Amino acid sequence: MTSADRQSMRTAIQLTAESEPWKNLIEWVSEAERLGIDHCWVAEAWGGDAATPIAALSQHVSHMTFGTGVFQVGARSAANTAMTALTLQRITDGRFSLGLGASGPQVVEGLHGTPFAEPLTRMRETIEVVRLAEAGEKLALDGKQVHLPLPDGEGKALRLSLDPDGRPLPIYIGSLSPKMLELTGELADGWLGTSFVPEGSATTFESLRVGATRSNRKLTDLDICQGAEVAFARDEHHLAEMVDARRPGLAFSLGGMGSAKTNFYNDAYARQGFSEVAAESQRLWLSGDRKAAAAVIPDEMVLATTLIGSEERVAERFRVWQDTGITHVRLYPAGKTLGERLHTLGRALDLLHG
Repeated sequence: MTSADRQSMRTAIQLTAESEPWKNLIEWVSEAERLGIDHCWVAEAWGGDAATPIAALSQHVSHMTFGTGVFQVGARSAANTAMTALTLQRITDGRFSLGLGASGPQVVEGLHGTPFAEPLTRMRETIEVVRLAEAGEKLALDGKQVHLPLPDGEGKALRLSLDPDGRPLPIYIGSLSPKMLELTGELADGWLGTSFVPEGSATTFESLRVGATRSNRKLTDLDICQGAEVAFARDEHHLAEMVDARRPGLAFSLGGMGSAKTNFYNDAYARQGFSEVAAESQRLWLSGDRKAAAAVIPDEMVLATTLIGSEERVAERFRVWQDTGITHVRLYPAGKTLGERLHTLGRALDLLHG
């Protein structure tokens, strides 16, 4: 990987409102910008929302861009999603990208009380409404999931009083399933990926490519954003300890991030070469034996899905990611304190840009 190649891959961090005391989050994004980070994704699941931190944190940096990573389309009406996106675009002076995701039935139905049915349709129609608002048009859509105005009601289609500022609003989709990946390629400006194994990603990129073709685009027209933890091992013994410490997190993704019927993370790992491990770990997790669910995770899987090891190994994994087609890397630097995480982040950026 040449120096020029390394500089072509955008860099990002990700945070949640509940991940740190507020003053630490301000310092985190400020120092990350100083180190050269391009973008900050703010996630939401069943804790803090993503919009509020973006509005506040964007006032503490001057160049860093921000994005929701992700807004769950079942958690807000399509119109509210559009209103929030255009508001954040204005507050950040154009430094905002709208990341959307379907989430899953446990969160959408359990937390928000919204049916999870037809997530592809809801995603497509939400994006249609956002694009109408961005263009300054009336929000009128007779869809399958989104009905604006409500049929047989007293309302009429409205145009937002918040004028769009004319700058494009990039939309990213956080997707895992083949059909949602195709929709990402068709409609989105970028892909927010997770549960990624570069060596097993051919089917993932093929789904994105199929979708892009529907819109007469190429895969290279999308910003391909992928994230992983980055951590540096002192020696092989330390690396072995790091691998052991990360097995429970993978087991949670395979068994706990969804139900026995619907777990998009498990399905994604299964498609990328770990089907037997994914099935067995999920079975053990759902039986209540979480220790055993973690124990069956092989070293190979931990190392394939993270950026951990010696500086030489981390640099090599960056090269593999870029050769696979990643254009935008989200870094989750390891460390018990803010200072340690910043130190890890700085080392990673040196490898990327050095």
